[in-house]
Amino acid sequence: MRYVELFRHTDNEGDSLTDEGIAAAEEIGRQGLTPPYAFFGTTGARRATQTVEILRRAAGQEEVPVTEVPGLRSSVEDRWRAAAKGAGKGATVEEMREIDPDLVEKESALLGAALRGVFDVLPEGGRALIVGHSPTNEAAVLGLATTVVGPLGKGEAVVVVEDEGRFEVLR
Repeated sequence: MRYVELFRHTDNEGDSLTDEGIAAAEEIGRQGLTPPYAFFGTTGARRATQTVEILRRAAGQEEVPVTEVPGLRSSVEDRWRAAAKGAGKGATVEEMREIDPDLVEKESALLGAALRGVFDVLPEGGRALIVGHSPTNEAAVLGLATTVVGPLGKGEAVVVVEDEGRFEVLR
């Protein structure tokens, strides 16, 4: 079995964490991690990278590099925002599909493939901690595990488990 803990970054202003976001990430690090991790990943956005660096330090694994995961950051973020706005506050990716079906179908496949790439580099029994965004984290889970997960709040995570090529989502 292999595990990916997929977090949403904590509170931010623009592309940087706020003081509250830093404090929240530090709190998650004190109470909500399951090290050791074989891999720490980010979408490359500053707020995601700041969050993962705080969590990596809290896990006591500063020797493990933080890696930008190719394909885990959408190139059409404005379309995601529009679909989310059209679907309403707290909408799931499935509800966003009603607004922009092409976006959800294509992006879920791309983001799911990027998430699959993380599993492919993990050793058996290995864990990864990745920090990304909402709703693209949820779209990646849909694309990989064909499971709809509700919107992740800032600092929340979903755990995806791979067992002999089958994916299961834990919350």
